[in-house]
Amino acid sequence: MTDTRLSKLSELVHDQRDDVSADSTSIPSGAPSTRREFIVGMALPAVGAAVAACAPPGGGADSARAGSAATGQQRQGVAGVSNPDSRADTVHRGPHPTTTSAAGTANVAYRRFDPTLPALPAERTQRLHFHAREVPVRISADTVVAAWTFEGNIPGPVVHCRVGDTIEFTLTNEGQVPHSMDFHAAQIDPAVAFRSVAKGQSVSYTFKPRYAGAFLYHCGTSPVLMHIGSGMVGAIIVDPPTPLPAAKEFVLVQTEFYLEEPQNGIRPFDYSKMLATLPDFVAFNGRPGQYQAEPIVVNRGDRVRFFVVDAGPTVPCAFHIVGEQFETVYLGAPPGSGINGVQTFNVPAGGGMIFELVADVPGEFPFVNHGFGHGQKGAIGILKVV
Repeated sequence: MTDTRLSKLSELVHDQRDDVSADSTSIPSGAPSTRREFIVGMALPAVGAAVAACAPPGGGADSARAGSAATGQQRQGVAGVSNPDSRADTVHRGPHPTTTSAAGTANVAYRRFDPTLPALPAERTQRLHFHAREVPVRISADTVVAAWTFEGNIPGPVVHCRVGDTIEFTLTNEGQVPHSMDFHAAQIDPAVAFRSVAKGQSVSYTFKPRYAGAFLYHCGTSPVLMHIGSGMVGAIIVDPPTPLPAAKEFVLVQTEFYLEEPQNGIRPFDYSKMLATLPDFVAFNGRPGQYQAEPIVVNRGDRVRFFVVDAGPTVPCAFHIVGEQFETVYLGAPPGSGINGVQTFNVPAGGGMIFELVADVPGEFPFVNHGFGHGQKGAIGILKVV
């Protein structure tokens, strides 16, 4: 397609954008996104506009998304802050909201994220009801981010279940733009289960995990980069049918933060930085360096098991513990996928692995993303053996 053709198509989208409804609820709650919408949402804006403009007249959600993209980097008034427009993920007109104003920023408390794996429920059916919320989250003493979240935190709640358990899941969207939920532990039709819902709407589905391991969950609304990058991630830990040896178990979800300068004391997420993959911070469980200030403490002789999930959205996690080696790393479903005597192993973005050692030497052992350009941006903590 020539530059002239692209220019004309972009002008056409611009001219037609005022015909698009500003009501995000105009998308039917049960309507799955098309493959083109998914790809366009992840592509460069100009390409997305061109493809959408080539759609037949009355192209429904495709044309509506292109219209929204044309509104560009608009913002709310000075009383509030907005994440940059994510360019193609909704028919919501105008800026992407962040939920807060300067008046409430000082009241956002800092809380260490407890890395301890929650106890396994006795019941074989779990009924989970999560809420998509656009709220401010303090990730350090001097940084509050304009987050999109599950249950108001980065990461969302850790889910713990067994192979074959029934997960009855509902997501209710309390945000201003569409959101969805993609469980990597599920084998299910994504067009139905992982569909986006508008503000005030819910989506429900049921699945049974077939494989044990450490799995990611995340918002799958297009562009996925913006929704994962703004904080909509978490971990689901699935135990094998025969339990692993007793251990002190901890969950680490690595995330990247791509941020603009503060507005009214809050830092919006920056979509252009996400595309450039130059994060300001990289963190375990949503707070850079939190386990340096408040280490993870175990006793000498304890078996220690880390479930490491890399939420990304982009960079890997070369997980390593200084002064230790891993007795076993499970690459897939435990216990049949273990390798022994490992110094470092790479967890890809969107992946999860299980790292196990016996803490038989007392001391303070840094655990880190050994890709130190990212480790030194906050993906580091201390395992203290007493």
